[in-house]
Amino acid sequence: MKIRWRLRMTAAQREVWTGTELRRLLAEKAGLELSSASVSALFTKEPSQVKMTTLAALCTALECTPNDLIEVDTTPVERPVAPPRPVADIPKAASARGRSMPPL
Repeated sequence: MKIRWRLRMTAAQREVWTGTELRRLLAEKAGLELSSASVSALFTKEPSQVKMTTLAALCTALECTPNDLIEVDTTPVERPVAPPRPVADIPKAASARGRSMPPL
């Protein structure tokens, strides 16, 4: 599963072009005070985690939904099928008695 952070695009669609503008909106519309560094990181990097309160504040400030900020690729991941283990690798004595062989 791949997750893509779309804050910058969503903000641009609402004519919010800088972290400073976003920081002001967060404070005015959502009552969330974030440091300049935190807003800059949200704006320029793909975060590994976002607090729910921050996500809600972003949605309030930008008048959007979480779906506007986060894109999730739900395409199933195809896992390679492991080749079957050759019969020659299984010790006959172990399989016949139902227990493992002692270490060599």
